[in-house]
Amino acid sequence: MYTFDLPMWSYIIIIPLAVWSLFWKAMALWHAAKHGSKFWFVFLFLVNTVGILDIIYLIIIGKLKAGALFDNSSDAPVAKA
Repeated sequence: MYTFDLPMWSYIIIIPLAVWSLFWKAMALWHAAKHGSKFWFVFLFLVNTVGILDIIYLIIIGKLKAGALFDNSSDAPVAKA
């Protein structure tokens, strides 16, 4: 059996799961970089938990509310390089 010889129903699960994971990882990495959290940025970049750890970071560590996730005009300090 070839690796890409998967049943059709598996694509219905894999593709939305990949999109879900990519979205939350991008959000978490964006906010970690914007807040200057180098440790969290590297940790979230290396560990893949299908968005679970990313959501936990955004809500608990980042202390963001649902409306603030997509807000571009943040009052948070920007890390200097």
